[in-house]
Amino acid sequence: MTEWNAESEGDESVFGTDRCASALRECGSMRTFEDLLCWQACRDLRRFVARTCRALPTEERYRMKDQLLRSARSTTALVAEGYGRFHFKETKQCCRSARGEAYEVLDHVITGWDEDLFPASVVAECRALVERAVMLLNGYVR
Repeated sequence: MTEWNAESEGDESVFGTDRCASALRECGSMRTFEDLLCWQACRDLRRFVARTCRALPTEERYRMKDQLLRSARSTTALVAEGYGRFHFKETKQCCRSARGEAYEVLDHVITGWDEDLFPASVVAECRALVERAVMLLNGYVR
């Protein structure tokens, strides 16, 4: 095992191989989970849900509103958590969970539509946001 120091050069680098180190340097523009397109799409979904929940009646505050907000907030939180994990398998699992939460948001909105809490236009917009987030999450874990 190569010991790390600031002047390490040669065939072996801190990351095991020069090829790996060079790949990490090329990805230098990826500084935080906020740079991930899948996180940005989940954020759009979360913000849509927050705006939509403002229109819910007061009696739905601890029912539909709470469930929707929790599911939507979980999408971005799980992507961020996965980004911070050490192994990519853990990252993939967090993104799979985020995908499930996104579909849960859609289900809650459809339920709200069935119960005359949301118009069809809200369901259509939510569906489009969920499909985009899921597509980007799938692409990120592949």
